[in-house]
Amino acid sequence: MSWNAGQVVNLNVEADEDDTRLDRWLKRKFHGLSQIQIEKALRKGEIRVDGARAKSNTRVKAGQTVRVPPMAPPPGAEDGEDRPRAKVKSSDADMMRALVIYEDDEVIALNKPAGIAVQGGTGTTRHIDALSRALVPDTAEKPRLVHRLDRDTSGVLVLAKTVGSANRLSMLFRSRELDKIYWAVTLGVPHPTSGDIRSYMIKSTGPGDDKEKMRLSTQSEKGAVHALTLYSVVQNAGRKAAWVALKPETGRTHQLRFHMAEIGCAIVGDRKYTCDREMPQGLADGLHLHARALRLPNPGGPPIEIVAELPAHMEKTFEVLGFETSTVDDFFDLRKPRRKR
Repeated sequence: MSWNAGQVVNLNVEADEDDTRLDRWLKRKFHGLSQIQIEKALRKGEIRVDGARAKSNTRVKAGQTVRVPPMAPPPGAEDGEDRPRAKVKSSDADMMRALVIYEDDEVIALNKPAGIAVQGGTGTTRHIDALSRALVPDTAEKPRLVHRLDRDTSGVLVLAKTVGSANRLSMLFRSRELDKIYWAVTLGVPHPTSGDIRSYMIKSTGPGDDKEKMRLSTQSEKGAVHALTLYSVVQNAGRKAAWVALKPETGRTHQLRFHMAEIGCAIVGDRKYTCDREMPQGLADGLHLHARALRLPNPGGPPIEIVAELPAHMEKTFEVLGFETSTVDDFFDLRKPRRKR
């Protein structure tokens, strides 16, 4: 949409834009609009939703009217219709297309490799979010992320093709109305072999601490969040290692890695969350955590089940430890009895 320099505009929220954060909705309408501009206009009451003041995290609803004051584009910003699209190298485009494991009119699912970030950040310019342009025609909007995986975690990653599907999927991930199953190889065997792990966790703070690492906390500590993980040992290699299925019931940063380390069975290859168990010989390098399967509700039809094959380094470790994936025929039932080694 063209910039509204010099005039106030009133825009209606469309049906497929329902439940979108106001700041994100504005950025989609006016390409190049900065968060600083939005926050300033909101503080001054110049941006209003149905005549009322709003915040950047206000979720707009279909049929509402958003008042947008005159705003000039920042230096270098162009109208959305004229703005050149970022180009994806042909090698990266080929890689992205090879990662697709499911696609329909609303969703693209990838088997994300370990080692590539989902989003950009300081010093990170090559990431799934930017490269996803290669998955749609030049005339289409870039797919939208609806959840995250750590850089070193592999497996099912879902992108939405439209604003409406992005909103619906984001709500599903926030509400936990879907099933996500991860597979991990742990040092040692969790005891008991199935159950749940509950804790309060918080980002590390203070001099010398890793501020990107979670630590145990109490419920009363400011910033603490509750985390719940269901787990079940699928197979074990004696007492040295185990193949564990994990189902996060909450979606906290590093939750699965943190929880396994907290019970003394850190995930193989995790250098951030560790334990004092010895590493078995012959295992592959890399974090052994894989988003194996995702089951999405599908209005009007059966659930959509998406399964991502194991990455090469975990396949090698499974072979070394003698784990047999053919013994598992239901990815989503953690209560099902498992054959142990």
